[in-house]
Amino acid sequence: MGRDGGAGGRTASWWWRIGRGEAGQALVEAALVIPVLLLLAFGVVMVGRIAHAKVAVQAAAREAGRSLATASSESEGVTAALQSARSVADGYGLSQSNLAVDVDTGGFQRGGVATAEVSYRVPLADLPLLDRVEVTVSSTHAERIDLYRSREAVLR
Repeated sequence: MGRDGGAGGRTASWWWRIGRGEAGQALVEAALVIPVLLLLAFGVVMVGRIAHAKVAVQAAAREAGRSLATASSESEGVTAALQSARSVADGYGLSQSNLAVDVDTGGFQRGGVATAEVSYRVPLADLPLLDRVEVTVSSTHAERIDLYRSREAVLR
């Protein structure tokens, strides 16, 4: 013990000064780290929304192409493809106003290719700093029309 009763000659006020000088350091560290963590969190939300929309758009395009290729007539196929794409997108929770579906029958001949293209504008305006950013995801699916479809189905 030191002369004044402190450990190694240090007084209690000396220990108090050391602890007090670091009190502002935690505030500065928090001020530097919190914005970075918020940007990281909003980035994760943005990537999650885009990935979810991409999976949904791929599923909608696949179902639309399949509906078109297996239909018994061209007009029935177009109607079924549009309906199935919108139904799948609705099942994934996508907004119908941001969804675009385009189908191409390719002449609707045996052995031909029916194509469906689906695109979706992902809404990001409710995230901070991303109100002017617009991301569009799209997917195209081509399905072969069966070579061995009955002639009756083709002639309808």
